[in-house]
Amino acid sequence: MDIKSFLGKHKLRHTESREEILSLFAKHNAALSQPEIEKSIHSCDRVTIYRTLATYLEKGIIHKVLDDSGSAKYALCREEVCRKTHYHSHDHVHFKCNLCGDTTCIDEVYVTPFILPEGFVIREVNVLLQGECIKCNRQ
Repeated sequence: MDIKSFLGKHKLRHTESREEILSLFAKHNAALSQPEIEKSIHSCDRVTIYRTLATYLEKGIIHKVLDDSGSAKYALCREEVCRKTHYHSHDHVHFKCNLCGDTTCIDEVYVTPFILPEGFVIREVNVLLQGECIKCNRQ
């Protein structure tokens, strides 16, 4: 991933912290929590990490993943999924491994649209599946 051009495409200024955080996401298949990001990145403080995550959320570069831990995790949005569906969507399931604890996006499984009674408006859908991931299931 050419981070400088990627940030430019999203109309974001290139900074060392933005590059380092984006590189970290690109290296991991699993969702990352802010404390996990803070442990991996030493060149910027907690506030800079928080602001960078907020900017990436706003620009659709990452999305929030909720699992049973109670704290938010974040995952990189996959552009190839957006190209297939022709729109930016997070209507996929997340899978948390009971053995290694990784939470990953399963983009091949989409959430069926819900039909709610009149007056209800869905803003977000979170579906979490739990079990053993492919890596742990092979061991």
